[in-house]
Amino acid sequence: MPAKNKKKWRDLSVRTRRFIVVAGTAEACLKAAALVDIKRRPASQIRGPKWAWATAVLLINSCGGAPLTYFFLGRRR
Repeated sequence: MPAKNKKKWRDLSVRTRRFIVVAGTAEACLKAAALVDIKRRPASQIRGPKWAWATAVLLINSCGGAPLTYFFLGRRR
């Protein structure tokens, strides 16, 4: 049974809609950058299996957390 109090896109304020679009764009850019880096970087320079990092970055909806974790912890210097 659908929720009766569920807001629709048009019911949101302009500020809220703008925030959602900016946050979604930032998340997509971070995920794309992380996936490109995983693809191009040799496996010897990544902590753990490349497939696991790529799966985590793709599937975890984390407001940028999974891609940022990869950039800070997943790559070897």
